[in-house]
Amino acid sequence: MHYADYKTILSPQNGMNLYRGCLHGCIYCDSRSVCYQMKHDFEDIEVKRDAVRILEQELRRKRKPCMIGTGAMCDPYLPLERELKLTRQCLQLIRKYGCGVSVLTKSADILRDLDVLKQINAQSKCVVQMTLTTADETLCRKLEPNVSTTKERIETLKIMRDEGIPTVVWLSPFLPFINDTEQNLRALLDACVEVQAKGVMCFGIGVTLREGDREYFYSKLDQLFPGMKQRYVETFGNAYLCDSPNNGRLMALVIAVCKEHGMLYHPQEVFAYLQRYESKTEQMSMF
Repeated sequence: MHYADYKTILSPQNGMNLYRGCLHGCIYCDSRSVCYQMKHDFEDIEVKRDAVRILEQELRRKRKPCMIGTGAMCDPYLPLERELKLTRQCLQLIRKYGCGVSVLTKSADILRDLDVLKQINAQSKCVVQMTLTTADETLCRKLEPNVSTTKERIETLKIMRDEGIPTVVWLSPFLPFINDTEQNLRALLDACVEVQAKGVMCFGIGVTLREGDREYFYSKLDQLFPGMKQRYVETFGNAYLCDSPNNGRLMALVIAVCKEHGMLYHPQEVFAYLQRYESKTEQMSMF
């Protein structure tokens, strides 16, 4: 871990990343890609110095409350968050300034901040987003070795459901020839239905690979799935988008289940929902 100085915390789209790098060890992680210009080792987590103070300055300058998003690049609940509590402090500021929040994570550690999430959701909107890749816990430990298990993530989503906090489930990635099966997808969709997810984010049945990410992914394939790297090379070459041969059939299943249970599934609609600020206090005052 090391600290670095930053002038801003919020992006022009009100995205917030307090950390750069990750220790989850997911073998497919796009954030390893060279295009993101991370100058340090990916496992040497960069912490944004004075992040809480800078965020408060930026929130104070907002003309009106908005949705703040976090987790798009690096998980806000890395193990070191248990000690540093930067995410918690920033959530408390988001509540203080009446903003809403959407949090994307793979960690059940988000339950530590359930009290603040409930407070935010009571006055505006809080959406918890969780990524699910496989219902097979043994495979999960291979693909995502240092993060909460699929079962733990689903249990977290159930708690959010019971607390009235809306959720969105990211079904991705589906690694061709590894977890791109109908059995796996149906199990994950059953979980989405059980937790009463507001929406499902699925861009397709496949994985994206580019420089930096591809090399790490292939090294892990050699280690965990002997012979699989060669199959990828022969099938996809250096393609960015690696679609599963089952893409068409399985995406039809995603759409059918989402329609049946009233879950958002068009990525544009899900993003619009995540970005749309709502003020419950204003709604209450009207009555």
